[in-house]
Amino acid sequence: MEKELREEIRKKVAEYYNEVLTKKQSHKIPASGKVFDEKEMVNAVDAVLDGVWTHGRFAVAFEKAISSFLGAKHCVITNSGSSANLLAASVLFSHEVENRIRKGDEIITAAAGFPTTANPVIQNGGIPVFVDIKEDTYNIDESLVEDAITDKTKAIMTAHTLGNPFNLDKIMSICKKHGLFLIEDCCDALGSKYRGKYVSTFGDLATFSFYPAHHITMGEGGAVVMNSDILEKCAESIRDWGRDCWCMPGVDNTCGKRFSWKLGGLPEGYDHKYTYSRLGYNLKATDMQAAIGLAQLGKLPSFIEARKRNSGALRSALSEFDCLAFAESEPGAEPSWFGFIIRLKEGCGFSREQLTGFLEKNGIVTRLVFAGNLTKQPYLFSGNIDYRISGSLEKSDIAMKNTFWIGVWPGITEHDISYIYETFRKFMGGAR
Repeated sequence: MEKELREEIRKKVAEYYNEVLTKKQSHKIPASGKVFDEKEMVNAVDAVLDGVWTHGRFAVAFEKAISSFLGAKHCVITNSGSSANLLAASVLFSHEVENRIRKGDEIITAAAGFPTTANPVIQNGGIPVFVDIKEDTYNIDESLVEDAITDKTKAIMTAHTLGNPFNLDKIMSICKKHGLFLIEDCCDALGSKYRGKYVSTFGDLATFSFYPAHHITMGEGGAVVMNSDILEKCAESIRDWGRDCWCMPGVDNTCGKRFSWKLGGLPEGYDHKYTYSRLGYNLKATDMQAAIGLAQLGKLPSFIEARKRNSGALRSALSEFDCLAFAESEPGAEPSWFGFIIRLKEGCGFSREQLTGFLEKNGIVTRLVFAGNLTKQPYLFSGNIDYRISGSLEKSDIAMKNTFWIGVWPGITEHDISYIYETFRKFMGGAR
């Protein structure tokens, strides 16, 4: 009976998708969005019908599928990309990690980016050291990194900006030379490659976001990937309240000696399910989220190709406007673009706000390069948080003042590309 009921529910969900959601249309061209069909909805309902709801069979399957796709040994999923960044940084502060990061140590990052790349450093008691970006790639300028290194420097944590891989050859060489950890923030870069390998497989840890704006979505969600067994053990523990126990939710006594442990100052035999060896949180994703993500993963190759195709089409269409400059990629990099970056050249005769205002008025949604120069953001600019700036942040200021991006997500069509071009042409012709 259960099997028949499930099948009936699945059919009704698919019918709802085809009769209701396929008919909803937007008159805007969003900068980002999700593409899905009945498979995601059926999977999510299946997870609800299981009655597990927290980390269950779909979560396990999703972690295995992500690891397999990337060629990583381990994947630990989380409730968001920001949580993934917090988790990755926290792991490197764990007492089991050799040469671990300690309170007051420094971690180098790019000044232009999303705040949750730097915030986990602060939350763990580290000091973020901000380095300028390169004007053409919008990634950390690797030529400036060694000047930022001191005897307190323990790691580099930086993003592949908008899907554009940073120079991994040089960053990895610097990390090896100085004994630094590397956390690759790949939240915008699922499917990007460097020298034929997926980004996230170079550093010690890497993070992803599965927010609806990203390459695939779980609604909310994220992941940390790594090849080290000890880093994976720490990541799972910190994600799950910091507990020493590794049982799945609803499972007891996986270790076979639940009431026989002697850890810390606890009395011998204290319940292992309530024994905490690390400072942790609850950063778990639900099985419903993972079920959606699993269906999305099947579409990922086509999503990546669509992003590349749309980026190439926009570059070709907008290249006639000499006043605009576009992002370039490193030699050997193959970006799975998150957005199409546009910078106004000096002396172009109009402001970014004039152009983006015109685009927005005509239904083309724009976004800035996230926080711009992070050190100018109110929470850092206030002087209440410790950080260090290495060198000039001139290029980060340029990104903050003269740069924006528009969408390349798979929902963008050839008709949308043509409309975007025509709208730019009207603006350049003086229709402001």
